[in-house]
Amino acid sequence: MDKKNRNALIAGNWKMNMLASQVPAYWQGLEPGAKLAEGVSSALCVPFPLIPAVKAALAGSQVKVGAQDVSSHDKGAYTGEVSAAQLADLGVDYCIIGHSERRAYHGESDGLVNEKLKALLGAGITPIMCCGESLEQRDAGVTLSFVESQIKGGLEGIGPEEMKKVVIAYEPIWAIGTGRTATAEQAQEVCGYIRGVLGKLYGEELAKGVQILYGGSMNGKNAKELLAQPDIDGGLIGGASLKPEFADIIGAANE
Repeated sequence: MDKKNRNALIAGNWKMNMLASQVPAYWQGLEPGAKLAEGVSSALCVPFPLIPAVKAALAGSQVKVGAQDVSSHDKGAYTGEVSAAQLADLGVDYCIIGHSERRAYHGESDGLVNEKLKALLGAGITPIMCCGESLEQRDAGVTLSFVESQIKGGLEGIGPEEMKKVVIAYEPIWAIGTGRTATAEQAQEVCGYIRGVLGKLYGEELAKGVQILYGGSMNGKNAKELLAQPDIDGGLIGGASLKPEFADIIGAANE
């Protein structure tokens, strides 16, 4: 995968799956296929309790550890929440924010996503900011305008130097965990549009360097075609990241 100005990133999202006791066996099965070519990065974004176990298993590996959410608060009386500083203290490199499941089940707004993004940047953690439309929005023909509003809302107040440290993940909600994948052309259309929005906000030169991932049932069979698109720089992988085929997706990026 040869994309001028940008490296590839293959990030797994385990969601609420796996136990700490299962991590060593998982990594033993994945490690042989998780070698990264130059210009390719990978991360496993796991539930909070699994971070230490995954960090230990990945010791000596090029694969990084990520989290799946973060509090917008620095510290205080916020029972059940986890701060960016706490994640950084555990050695977390990436963190997903604004995933459609957080937006749908926990009512997260673009404004809250923006606060979380700023908290992560302040702690030196790379945010993976998600955006994407529902099937109803796609059928209504408002995909691009809706995604643009999410991008602008999530990046409110973020300057050019900070933007260089942000990863964007386009995940059409109708393709997450359904087995239904956006065609390579559909995925490229939106990812290309996102890059255009970033160009208007920060200038085309900066936008060329931003990593934009596709998420939504990417797997070992379709990864190569999706990753070949000019504005798709990697994947945010759900179910497939729990299986050995995650190595096949890494392999597609290595090409």
